[in-house]
Amino acid sequence: MNFEEVCAMKRSGLLGVFLGMVCISWAQVRVDKLVIKPGEHFELDHQSDIIVADTLIMMDSSRIILNELKRENFIRTKVAIIGNHCVISGVGLHGQPGRPGRNGNSSVGPCRDGTEGTNGTAGLSGGPGSNLFFYVNELHIKGKLIFDLSGGNGGDGGAGGKGGDGSPGTVHCNGGDGANGGDGGRGGDGGPAGNLVISSVNADVIREWIGSKIIYKNYSGKAGQGGRGGYAGSAGLGPSRKNGKDGSPGAYGVNGTRGKDGALTFEMNQ
Repeated sequence: MNFEEVCAMKRSGLLGVFLGMVCISWAQVRVDKLVIKPGEHFELDHQSDIIVADTLIMMDSSRIILNELKRENFIRTKVAIIGNHCVISGVGLHGQPGRPGRNGNSSVGPCRDGTEGTNGTAGLSGGPGSNLFFYVNELHIKGKLIFDLSGGNGGDGGAGGKGGDGSPGTVHCNGGDGANGGDGGRGGDGGPAGNLVISSVNADVIREWIGSKIIYKNYSGKAGQGGRGGYAGSAGLGPSRKNGKDGSPGAYGVNGTRGKDGALTFEMNQ
C-alpha cells in the first residue's frame, strides 16, 4: 500500500474538523493533524478507505465513521489522543425486509373458488462490518475508545398473502372453496462482524486496555425472521350444507442464519 500518494478528505456536515496540509487522492485522507470536536463526526466518503494523520485527536463523544462500502479500512497515525466515549464505527448495513405477498381474490359470482395468495419475498442479508487495520505509535485514552464493527442484521421475510374466500353456493351448486394462503418469505442472514487489527510498538500495553479503556464490539448480525404464512381463505356457504372447503394457511418462512463474530488481533510494530 502506497502511503506517499496524495489523498482526499471529506468534511461531514458542519464539522469543526481541522485538517492541516491536505492533499487529494482517490483512496486516502492524509493530513498532519485531524481534530474531531466534541459530539461531532468525521465520515469517510465512498471513495476513501484510508486515514493517514500524524496526529489524531478525538474529543469527547466524537466519532469516525468508516466506509461501509469497502470491506477493509485503514487508520495510520503516529500519535492518537482520545477523549471519553469516542467511537470508530464500521457497522454493516441492515438488510431490508421482504415484501408481503398479495392477497388472493374473492370471487363475486356464486359458487366460485377464491384465488391463492402469493408468497412473501425473502429479506435481504445484513452487510458485513468493516475490517479495520489501526496503526498507531502512541495511544493516549482519557476515557473509553469504542470500536464498533458489528455486522448488519438480516431483514425479516415478507408475510404471505391471504387466500381468497369462496363465494356463496346456491341450490344448484356448492359454495366456492377458499384458497390457500401464500408462504412467508425466508429471513435474511445476519452479516459477519469485522475484524480489528491493532498494530503498535506498544501493542503489549494496549492489549491490557481491552475491556476497560478499549471496547471492541464484534457482534455478528442477527438473523432475520421468516415471514408469517398467509391466512387461509374461507369456504363459501351454501344452502342445505352445500358448502365449499376452507383453504390451507401458507407455511412460515425459514429463519435466516446468524453472522460470524469478528476477531481481534495485535501486532507488534517495530
